[in-house]
Parts: sequence; structure tokens; C-alpha cells
Amino acid sequence: MSASPAGSPPDSLPFQPGDFLLNLLLRGIIGIVLLLPYAARVPAMGWLMRRAIGPVAGYRRRALSNLAFIWPDMPPDRRSELADEALDNVGRALIENYSAVPFKARMAQVVPQGPGLAALAEARAAGKPVLLLTAHFGNYEAARACLLGRGLQVGALYRPMSNRYFNAHYIETLNAMGGPNLPKGRKGLSCFLRQLRSGGTMALFFDLHAADGVPIAFLGKPARTALSAAELALRYDAPMIPIYATRRANGLDFDVLVEAPVPRGSALEMTTAVTRSLEARIAERPGQWFWIHRRWK
Repeated sequence: MSASPAGSPPDSLPFQPGDFLLNLLLRGIIGIVLLLPYAARVPAMGWLMRRAIGPVAGYRRRALSNLAFIWPDMPPDRRSELADEALDNVGRALIENYSAVPFKARMAQVVPQGPGLAALAEARAAGKPVLLLTAHFGNYEAARACLLGRGLQVGALYRPMSNRYFNAHYIETLNAMGGPNLPKGRKGLSCFLRQLRSGGTMALFFDLHAADGVPIAFLGKPARTALSAAELALRYDAPMIPIYATRRANGLDFDVLVEAPVPRGSALEMTTAVTRSLEARIAERPGQWFWIHRRWK
């Protein structure tokens, strides 16, 4: 699922039967899985995404294609393992985000680590804005839930999903994690900037294809990447701090890493630095990145 026109009211768009049916299927599966205890529903949804939803929806094929593009010399069996790991992680993250109450309670017990914690605390104490840079790795909402459990409200600018039927209720899961959550587009960006000017802590993704971005090498291949996060950090004198939530071996818990702020420089230099940061995370746990995205176009 990818971006749709932000702010377009569902009733003003033509009926899309494929998306409508896919949404019904996913909502039905999610509803059934949510009946399970938390410790059972998370691996169950991972299994379903890995064995049923992912292959049918084409996500597994896309993951394998991306892996072959980046690591052509990797043995096919290993690429298959990584595709399965990625799909399992996507499924787990999806149901975790639909389980806001137990998920947030679990993440509230996690103590974040990393050199960026001091910079984050210093900026908050001074009333300065903060830009948290995150990626589709592990579960991005786990990091936000962890900070929320420590009393820090984090808003986000998000890209609406192309399936507007699914997007309509997925937004509810974002709002349950905290906020404000603002869709990309003129209105959302205006609210996002207002939050920054008032000293808010806001989160942005930097690992999605940006048609108007600049080509930056990502895992050795050029990928169009938006410079907007770095440009905002420079404009509002906000520290730009990478943050990641890496899933632990038990499949249920996370380690939250708050990295040191990206050194100030040009927008291109700062965006390149945060891209290298994500590459380091992927090198450690390649199966936790969302290989299902069309990152290289």
C-alpha cells in the first residue's frame, strides 16, 4: 500500500472494487486475530502475512525483487528467508498497531537507549522543536509508544495509504498511539509546521520513494530521497535525531535506540548521514526492514 492523494474525501473518488474487497478481507482477518490474547495474536498475524496475505497481495514477490536488486549475489534461499522475515515483521507490526492499549502498556516498560536521549531531553527542556527521523524498520510505532510511556507526546506527518477504504480505519490506530497525526498535503504540512514553531516533537519517515527527491545511494543503489526533513531541521534550528525500534528475538518486545543528532550541514549531507544510519540498522537485522516497499523506482 502506498500514498494516495492526501485530503481527498473518499466519496469524491470513484469506487475501486479491488481495494474495497482487499479492505474487507484485511478487516475480517484483523478482527478475528484481535480475538486472540496479545501474545498469540502478534505471531499469528506474522504467520498470516508470511504465508497467505503477503504472497496473495504480491508483497512477497516485491520483497524478493528488491532483495535480488540489492544483493544479486546472495543465495536465493537466503533471499527467501529474508523475504519471509520481512513479511512476518510487517504482519506483527500491523496487528500491534491495532492493539494500542496492550501495545502501549508493553512499550511503556521499555527503557530507550542511545546518545540522542540527552539531546532530546535538552531540547525539550529549552522548549526547542525536535525532528525524530524514523524508518519502516522493526515497528516504527514502538519507538513512539516508548517515548509516550515516558511522558513525551510525539506527533507525525504520515503518507495516507493508496487503499482509501483501509486508510480510513488505519488512521484510527495512528491516533490511538498519540498525536497529532497529520496527512501529507498542504493542510497537514501547515499544521506540522505550526507544531514545530511551537516547540513540538514531531516524527518523519525518510525511507520512502520521493518522486521530487534527489538520488542518494541507499544500500548501494540510487534511491530518490526527500531532503525536506533536513531542510526543516535547518530552518527551525531543530535537532534531527534518528530513532529505531528493533524487534527482539522473542518477536514481541523491542529495543529502542535514540541515535545522536545528525551533524548540521547541508540538507543533502544531513539526509545522506541519516540514510547511512538506516543502512547500519539493516546490516545488523536485514529482515526487519519493510522490503515490500517500492523504494527504488
